[in-house]
Formats: sequence, C-alpha cells, structure tokens
Amino acid sequence: MCHFVPSGVCYGRVGNNLPSPQEVVSLSKQYDFRRMRIYDRNQQVLQALRGSSIELLLDLPNIDLQRVASSQDNANRWVQDNVKKFGNVRFRYFSMRNEVKPWDSFARFLVLAMQNIQRPISSVGLGNQIKVSTAIETGALAESYPPSRGSFRSDYRTAYLDGVIRFLVNNNAPLLVNV
Repeated sequence: MCHFVPSGVCYGRVGNNLPSPQEVVSLSKQYDFRRMRIYDRNQQVLQALRGSSIELLLDLPNIDLQRVASSQDNANRWVQDNVKKFGNVRFRYFSMRNEVKPWDSFARFLVLAMQNIQRPISSVGLGNQIKVSTAIETGALAESYPPSRGSFRSDYRTAYLDGVIRFLVNNNAPLLVNV
C-alpha cells in the first residue's frame, strides 16, 4: 500500500473569510503537514503554532528589512519579539524577504539583515537549528538544466546574490527557491 505524506503548506493570509490560525494549525496537524511557511510575523499565528510539531519558515517582510539591516539593536529586538517570546514554536528557517529583485530599493539591505538576524540566533545557541536565508524566484536563474550546469543571472549576482551566497556558505544554510 502506498501512503502519501504531505510535507508542508504556505499559509498566506491575504483574503477574506479565512479560517482562524488555530483552525489552520489544527487542519495542518490533521493532514500531517509537517512544515509551514508564513509571510509575516503574525503573533496570532505564532501563538497557534506553540507546542505543535510543525516546523516553521518565517519570512521577514519588506517593512522590517531596512530597519533590521540598519541596526543590530533592531535585529535583536525582532528576534526577541518573534523568536524568543515563542520558545516552543519549532522555527526552522528565517527568510529575509521573498523574491528580491535587483532593482528593488531594499535589495541593498538584504545581506546586512541576514547578518544582523544571524548574530542573536547564534548567540543563544540556535544557529544549528534555525537557518537564516532568503527565497529567490526562478527568474534569478540564467540556466537551470541540467542542474549541474545551473547559474544565476549576472544582474542578480552583482546586486546581492554573491553576498547572499557567501553568507549561506559561511553559515551552512540553504538557498530557498520558489519554484
């Protein structure tokens, strides 16, 4: 007998008549979703995930990127308010933004935000459990087949990806790709 085990769900919350965070977590458990991605630091969703075995990918939204990149104190506060405060949530990844484009005004803040969030994560001994990364779009790829010959577009590399790749290698973290 073959058994399908779903791995995860992206929990977007833009819309109306949406189920409550508690209902979403309950449904995720019922259907054996083991991972969840949320696109902002919604306190109700984080509260609903407390004590669950669901591993979380939490995005740092645009509105936080420059603030976190500009000050280590701001990054420390972000980690305190959204991670330490929810110690029994199973954080797995933090994605600094989602699909940054080279021409985005905030692209220059991406690597600094990643570094500033990594410091407090590492200082409390969570650097091996929680990985700091970013999610890119497939449009950032110049070549993708075969995978062994994959490459990134030069405009993405010069704008921010070379710095991101160095950061990821130094922290043994994956690059996230939205396919």
